[in-house]
Amino acid sequence: MRAKVIFLVGPTATGKSELGIKLASRIKGEIISCDSMQVYKGMEILSAVLPPVLRKKIRHHLVSYVSPKYEYNVVKFQRDAIKILKDIIKRGKIPIFIGGSGLYYKVLLDGIFTQQTHDKRLREKLYKEAKAYSSYFLYEKLKRIDPQSSAKIHPHDLKRIIRAIEVYEKTGIPISTWQKRTKGIINEYDVRIFGLLRSKDVIFKRIQERTERMFRAGVVEEIKRLLRVKLSKTAQQAVGIKEISGYLNSLYPLEEAKRLIVSNTLKLVKKQLTWFKRDKRINWINIRDNQTDDEVIKIILDEIKN
Repeated sequence: MRAKVIFLVGPTATGKSELGIKLASRIKGEIISCDSMQVYKGMEILSAVLPPVLRKKIRHHLVSYVSPKYEYNVVKFQRDAIKILKDIIKRGKIPIFIGGSGLYYKVLLDGIFTQQTHDKRLREKLYKEAKAYSSYFLYEKLKRIDPQSSAKIHPHDLKRIIRAIEVYEKTGIPISTWQKRTKGIINEYDVRIFGLLRSKDVIFKRIQERTERMFRAGVVEEIKRLLRVKLSKTAQQAVGIKEISGYLNSLYPLEEAKRLIVSNTLKLVKKQLTWFKRDKRINWINIRDNQTDDEVIKIILDEIKN
């Protein structure tokens, strides 16, 4: 009998973290963060990490885990998450992955292509070609050598186009073929995936409320501390850093920084929905305005029992 592994995924501001604690308490679970920003120390307010008093109730992993000075990528996440997952199962508990980072989620489920194929000179050559002839020129090349990858990559996504061509040039094998040879946890465990949804109006309201809480909790001072160190490229992408930096540099008033955070968080929600909606393995739960956490947990528990 395969061990159970549960995922709670979906866009930000749907209540995954709070629901996860209640679910974990019901099934003897431990939570592993699947969030590319909550992994960083010193960004707890910005990344909406639950307060310590709540996290003490249920053991959390990969939260406030590394310094934002260091790059933390999907390869490191996969390595650390699988190690933690195995330890949780060994101790007779159920791992519950919670987060909205679609790439982390997919890499853990389906594996990742880690073949060492990086070639700086080749990559620079391809970027020069794109600059001279446009990304469509390289996209047409990708369509010829790897039709499967080109069908999944947008013609403007130059980074992924170049990566796919690079892999083919270095190995003679399309990246789509390599990806099929990768191994994730989906076939090793009894994986149950639940996606949380709320109405657009509710998500908008929750994002506004969360943004106000962030400022009351001292996010401006947190950003000041973060800006004193050289942040990794990944950490720099956190919504709020650029927006609050603009306020600190007197480019606009505080209210505009708040508005920008809300606006850019909504854009993030849209990207997350686009990513997760492609995955037909997800069991979506559309949470009604008057629906309680206990009612949502009952839906999940009923599914897990089957």
